[in-house]
Amino acid sequence: MRLEKKATVISTSVAGILVVMKMTVGVMSGSIAVLASAIDSLLDLIISLFNYFALNNSEKDPDDKFHFGRSKIEPLAAVIEGTVISLSALFIFYEAMVKITHNRPMEHMTESIWVMVASFIITAFLVAFLNHVAKKTKNMVIKADALHYKTDLFSNGAVLMALALISMTGEQLIDPILGVAIAFYMIYSAFPIIKEGILMLLDAALPENDIKNIINIIEKEPVITAYHDLKTRESGSHIFISVHAVFNISISLYDAHLIADRVEENLRNLFEDKKVHILIHMDPYDDSEINELEDVY
Repeated sequence: MRLEKKATVISTSVAGILVVMKMTVGVMSGSIAVLASAIDSLLDLIISLFNYFALNNSEKDPDDKFHFGRSKIEPLAAVIEGTVISLSALFIFYEAMVKITHNRPMEHMTESIWVMVASFIITAFLVAFLNHVAKKTKNMVIKADALHYKTDLFSNGAVLMALALISMTGEQLIDPILGVAIAFYMIYSAFPIIKEGILMLLDAALPENDIKNIINIIEKEPVITAYHDLKTRESGSHIFISVHAVFNISISLYDAHLIADRVEENLRNLFEDKKVHILIHMDPYDDSEINELEDVY
């Protein structure tokens, strides 16, 4: 089993444990903050299950129906995850507003505090593990999952502090006010996940620094006199690069092919943690102007 899939299995199991713990105490105590944390953990469970499905399908080989594979399931999963986080944040915000207008005293404070302590410790270990996997694999789904659980870590810590303050001061408004803060933080954290996923689904070009590195590799070949129509895109763990490379008309096809192979190898080394698909058109002259006219007409 791939490391990414193992990570989703572990995060799913942890989310299931946290849901049971938090939901039980959240309902018993009447705390909006604890209930919000429980709902977030329930969404974590659903999302982790979906992530496992996404990773399991995205790694399937191309077939007659999906000639380029299913790698776009990964950014799709990231967009869905970010959207779910945002929707759960809106629900938490609504519940907090209800409690502010209809203040209800909290119960079972000791149980609530101990559950949040346990949740904080468990989540901290999970975040460390997911960050390790994300750095090692460069996988977008695991990166989104790690960020999601990182927001949980902050929210768990904030809930724990709020419960301690309520226990000491008796001020019940601390609970819904914290719920509002958690909701805004969740939306803030979800935005970059959604943005990155949408850009990948729309086949946005690679970052400018990566494109500069690609150009440097092409220009290092003295036999390549020019290049044009450089196009790049990223789809999950796959990178696609296409370019027209201009060779001297007197070069043999064999020699031109050897040089193109060398360029492809250097480009793959540039993205060692990705599956790189490269298409180099070997042109005997610069036909960029002709291609532009064809695009116009």
